[in-house]
Amino acid sequence: MITVPEARKLIHENGLQTKVEMMFLNAAYGFVLAEPVLSPIDTPPFDQSAMDGYAFSFETWDGKSDLFLNGEVQAGNYLAQNLKPNEAIRIFTGAALPLGANTVVIQENVIKNGKYISINDDKLIKGSNVRLQGSQTKNGEIALPEGHYLSPASISFLAGLGIDKVKVYSNPVISIIVTGKELIKPGEAMSKGKIYESNSLGLSAALGQMNIVPASVEMVDDDEDKITNAINNQLSSDIIILSGGVSVGDYDFVISSLQKCAVKEIFHKVKQKPGKPFYFGKHQQTLVFGLPGNPASVLTCFYEYVANAISSFIKKEYFKKISLPLSNDYKKKPGMTFFLKGKTKLNEVSILENQASYLLNSFAVADCIIELEEDKEQFLKGEMVEVLMID
Repeated sequence: MITVPEARKLIHENGLQTKVEMMFLNAAYGFVLAEPVLSPIDTPPFDQSAMDGYAFSFETWDGKSDLFLNGEVQAGNYLAQNLKPNEAIRIFTGAALPLGANTVVIQENVIKNGKYISINDDKLIKGSNVRLQGSQTKNGEIALPEGHYLSPASISFLAGLGIDKVKVYSNPVISIIVTGKELIKPGEAMSKGKIYESNSLGLSAALGQMNIVPASVEMVDDDEDKITNAINNQLSSDIIILSGGVSVGDYDFVISSLQKCAVKEIFHKVKQKPGKPFYFGKHQQTLVFGLPGNPASVLTCFYEYVANAISSFIKKEYFKKISLPLSNDYKKKPGMTFFLKGKTKLNEVSILENQASYLLNSFAVADCIIELEEDKEQFLKGEMVEVLMID
């Protein structure tokens, strides 16, 4: 068996080559930019009123005289005339200032008398209530850099520049194969010897946290030929995730099936609990992860290993590692890294009950995985530990 750090290193060294695609902006939420985006225009594209009010030339006003009201302009229209000294126009938020105007007085500070207005605002200065052309972004400058995560605000920002397509790092094509003769689908009638299959749903949901939908999800009997065919059919994927059948039982056929499919084994078995039989291999550019069948092992191996491989591919880290003090003592056997379900509260983390690899009730309420190092035996309350946030 290899150690957890060795496993992480080997996965990193054999990672996927990133792929880039052009994507319409309305589908790009959650992706990462693969190149800088340059602004194609000034924004605002013109001097713009920030308020409902009246636009005029501050320099030509003597600070006391009434101004002649010569028309109006609403947002979306443009007044082609050149505003004369001592003239004003009615203007609305977002509208372009006409030539000759550089200041807007808000309507609350104006008294209107027929075709004239008087201004009652002793704090008014040149440029008040005006958004200058290019004050947000100038034509040709970098609006967003390569590596930027496209949040809802980022999408809105780029749309406001008139951009409808961006280059992003592609999501990997991921196939899930779940093995086990004992498995039946949720909703089917239960019978003796059967259990409900949950790993594919848990893995699909975990991928959903990373903005990824699996391309294929398949449940296969414990039959070597069927497993081999299922793997062969998905070798065009970027990543294949298998669950179950990776140990050494009489009906564990995943390893032999992978060999038949010419998948090169990088490692098999890691000094960790849960998930000791964890497998990693490669077929040309396809990464293959073989996860133990127990549900807690499946999710632990996904968050600790598979998610990292995906993050490297899409250039976005989804599950952050932090250090927190333990809220309770814990003793383990040395010689294995322990991954324990945990719950954070304020500025500490608690190790939950029900840590066995077949149990999911503690995982269902956990918001993190606590990593306890391999060679250490006793961990005391208040001691700092590594915590992987998964919620």
